[in-house]
Formats: sequence, C-alpha cells, structure tokens
Amino acid sequence: MTTTRLEITKDFTFEAAHYFEHEAADHPFARMHGHSFAGSVTLAGAPNDKGWIKDTWKIEQIVKGVISQLDHHLLNEVEGLSKPSLENICDWLFDRLEDRLPGLVAVEVGRPSCGERAVLRRG
Repeated sequence: MTTTRLEITKDFTFEAAHYFEHEAADHPFARMHGHSFAGSVTLAGAPNDKGWIKDTWKIEQIVKGVISQLDHHLLNEVEGLSKPSLENICDWLFDRLEDRLPGLVAVEVGRPSCGERAVLRRG
C-alpha cells in the first residue's frame, strides 16, 4: 500500500530595510538599505477528504499575520532578528509559523533583484 504525500506552496512578499554590522563601517551593506523580499512556505502531508492538505486562503491569512511584523520595518529592530540575513529570516519565519501551519516543511526567502534566496527545510 502506498502513502500519498502532497506538497503545496504559498508565496508571499514584503518590503523591509536592514543593515549588517559585521561589515566595515564604510561598506555599503553596513548602511541601512531596503529590499523587496519574496518568499514561500511549503506544507506537506496526505490529502484530506476534500483532496487538499490545507486551504490556501487560510495559509495566506496565517502568513500575512506573521509577515506584518516584518513588512515596512527595520529588520534589525524586530525581536529575534538582530542579524537579518536571508538564512536568519527563514529561521525566524519557520519558528513563528510551524505551530500555526501543521505540515510546514520549508520556508524560502529571497531578494529577487539581487538574485539571492535561502531555503530552510525541516521535517
């Protein structure tokens, strides 16, 4: 007997500023600068009797609630995100979403204009 496991992904975007203190004071990344961030959350599991893992509208509402803590903020000032690298943003998001999104297996965050992204997978 085979078990069906599906994955669904919901995209999100947010605008935010940050800076990196690990660079020299005259380095461009040491100054505050902003990005348009784009990301996604991926859930995995067996389909329910409706044939889906979770209602994507409900996923969107949960993600929006968490992303609102980042959108149009200085990320360095967000509690738990003093070093706002892509990797740390993924970790921060995963920690805040995993209890609200059972089956969460991945969080991806990127800066499309820079051609950069990070993916954190758990589970």
